[in-house]
Amino acid sequence: MELIKSHLFIRFKLNPPRILALGFMLLIIIGALLLNLPIASQNGESIGFINALFTSASAVCVTGLVVVNTATHWTLFGQTVIILLIQMGGLGIMTMATIVAMISGRKISLKERLVIKEQLNQETLSGLVKLTKYVIYLTLFIEGIGALFLSIKFIPQFGLIKGIWFSVFHAVSAFCNAGFDITGNSLMDYNNSVLVMLTVASLIVLGGIGFGVILDVVRNRKWRKLSLHSKLAISFTVFLIFFGTIIFYILESNNPLTMQEFTFKEKTLASLFASITPRTAGFNSIDVAGMNQSSTLLTIILMFIGGSPGSTAGGVKTVTMLVLIISTISIIKGERDVEVFKRRIPYETIFKSIAIIMIGIALVFFVTFILTLTEDQEFLNILFETTSAFGTVGLSRGITPELSNAGKLILTLTMYSGRVGPLTLAFAVGYKEEHKRFRYAEGNITVG
Repeated sequence: MELIKSHLFIRFKLNPPRILALGFMLLIIIGALLLNLPIASQNGESIGFINALFTSASAVCVTGLVVVNTATHWTLFGQTVIILLIQMGGLGIMTMATIVAMISGRKISLKERLVIKEQLNQETLSGLVKLTKYVIYLTLFIEGIGALFLSIKFIPQFGLIKGIWFSVFHAVSAFCNAGFDITGNSLMDYNNSVLVMLTVASLIVLGGIGFGVILDVVRNRKWRKLSLHSKLAISFTVFLIFFGTIIFYILESNNPLTMQEFTFKEKTLASLFASITPRTAGFNSIDVAGMNQSSTLLTIILMFIGGSPGSTAGGVKTVTMLVLIISTISIIKGERDVEVFKRRIPYETIFKSIAIIMIGIALVFFVTFILTLTEDQEFLNILFETTSAFGTVGLSRGITPELSNAGKLILTLTMYSGRVGPLTLAFAVGYKEEHKRFRYAEGNITVG
């Protein structure tokens, strides 16, 4: 049997990127079939396969874009399917497979370790299974603490059973950076609740910073002992949150459609949340459609950057963008090497960062162009929706339910591409077993 599996693996060249891509695709299809059942909808009627597929992709890809209100349309069965898809999509296909292997007592094969390495963005195979176990325990622990804090607000508001369900659902959705809510109005009714806003914001940041970074901080605790990756991820994340909070406060403080009527505390919380949620959670505490164009553009930029590598977040990732920024500064200064925190960044990492960002930009613009042909919507709204789908964010300016079937399918593929990862998907499509054993002579060209 193992010989047959190995033969098929080689014959169809199921390299790790392809296994991840196919795994997410299979999970999306299974989720769509379940959500398409009449039992999943409150009205007892099937929602239609395209809408079910869109919702399933949004959940598995931890995006949060919805064609129907999650709170009012789906039954408890439907909501349970959605939260399970979010958890499996957030943890990743191979993490879930590792859980099954742990329960059954089966050993993790080398092939499976290679896929785990690809999923968690690790450089070596050393300690992967141990890392995966840490990821599982860490996820359950953080989500549990988050649910406990949220229950302080939700249980008095909704009662014991419903309050616990609301707490667990939103804790999982926040940590996995999904953005699905069952309040019916995201977090717009909780602007004055420091407990809810800061708990959800903390879950989003922890889920988006990367499992490896959290474990690095827990183990080493001192800044100088942290890895270069952790330092870059933390530094850029803090900068983006701080910078975004200030800019959103300035731009939206007097906007009558968003924060004009808020108190100082509510404006501060809303600005902080507006800076955190685009990377890449999808919850909102103010009307996204009411934001002015400057704030909308800033949100698009934050959605495109996304969270950090090896996390539940999407986007091109913080470290990827920061590597490109540092590399650009080094070129401008005429430096031979790209250095940061007294370390030199390998050229392979720089090339990979360039590829990821270029593929991301190309995908966003291509999808936006196609949607301008299929949808009768304003360009800014289409660009916003596309970036939200690519970054697996879930924020919307209200056009998702109005999309045509073609538009829904296009955004479904965009969410899928964003979750799998642009470079991983490119490797899955363009992977070659053979490599050149020779190099051509260099040629001189002029750029710039």
